[in-house]
Amino acid sequence: MPHPTVVLVHGAFSDATGWIGVIAELRSSGVPVIAPPNPLRGLASDAAYLASVLTRVEGPAVLVGHAYGGALITVAGTAENVVGLVYVAAYVPQEGESLRRLQGRCPGPPLTDHLREWTYPLHDGAPAVEVTIEETAFPSVFAADVSEEVSGALAAAQRPLAAAACTEAAAVAAWRTKPSWALVAGADRTIGPDVQRFGAARAGAVVVELPDASHAVALSEPTRVADLIRTAIRATG
Repeated sequence: MPHPTVVLVHGAFSDATGWIGVIAELRSSGVPVIAPPNPLRGLASDAAYLASVLTRVEGPAVLVGHAYGGALITVAGTAENVVGLVYVAAYVPQEGESLRRLQGRCPGPPLTDHLREWTYPLHDGAPAVEVTIEETAFPSVFAADVSEEVSGALAAAQRPLAAAACTEAAAVAAWRTKPSWALVAGADRTIGPDVQRFGAARAGAVVVELPDASHAVALSEPTRVADLIRTAIRATG
């Protein structure tokens, strides 16, 4: 039986190249994989975009979400061809819950003190707010376990998240009907480990924890991330 297609969904302040090591690991095992861009403009619209990507996937799919991408797979994962959900250092909201409300269940992470707000124009010209991480703080907050060269490049290339994405409530929670797995990054300073553990436990996810991993765990530990995805593939196959 052919493998399901793995769909890797990146989170805020990054892009799909953050999955480069995971992609190489999965392809070495013969697993088909795609890593579409995440618009980072709002929970509902971003999840709708991901759902449109899923319509182009032939056969079953395993959704993998990093960080904010976890919220997107939670909503878009109700698609009929999705057979499993994998959360990587991710938010795992329930229906009716925003990321701000979920984060508020635990003490705020160091990220909170290092966000910068900017405005950008909407289609009608009205201003909206987006956030980035202070470039000097980015390595310690987001990617403490990768090289200075890589973390510096990530800081320079980070993609902003629309602030509205943090206040929109998830319309559905696919983990109520789809099996899920979660990797908790124990040294995460962007999304606190307690938030990751809480969401994963509530979803009944199979949990793997890497105590020393930063938020950039997909870059620093691609083999461990790919191993968890392969576990999900075997279980759903």
